[in-house]
Amino acid sequence: MTAENAKKCLACDRGVNEVPLIALAYRDLNLWICPQHIPILIHDPARLAGRLPGAERLSPGRPPADED
Repeated sequence: MTAENAKKCLACDRGVNEVPLIALAYRDLNLWICPQHIPILIHDPARLAGRLPGAERLSPGRPPADED
C-alpha cells in the first residue's frame, strides 16, 4: 500500500478524490478522517472499533458545563 492509497477516511474508506480529509495522529499512526465522521470520533468513538485501535476504550466527549 502506498502512502497515497492510505489516505482514506478511517470510518468510510472514501479517499482524497471523494472528500476532504483531515489528518489524525494517534498511537504513532497517521490516520485520516473526513469531516462527516468527526462527530463520531468525538461523541461515539466506540463506533470506530475495528477501524481505530483502542476506540472501544475511548470516552465520548462531553460539552462543557455552563458556568453561571
